[in-house]
Amino acid sequence: MSVVIGIRIPRKLKEELEKLGINYTEEIREYLVRRVREERAKRLIKEIEEFRRSIGFIKGNLSAEFIREDRDEG
Repeated sequence: MSVVIGIRIPRKLKEELEKLGINYTEEIREYLVRRVREERAKRLIKEIEEFRRSIGFIKGNLSAEFIREDRDEG
């Protein structure tokens, strides 16, 4: 489902967009989609960085330790 949003721009700008054949509705839609994607990525990176800080430093080679544990149990 779609909704309509409205923006106010100078008349000259709208005339220039039309004169140049620029599909401004599509341009605005693509811009907003891109901005949402960028903002989500920024927030995800921030959450990951906060999570990494909360778990602290892991000493040594953790994957090697897990493999040794698995081999010892088997």
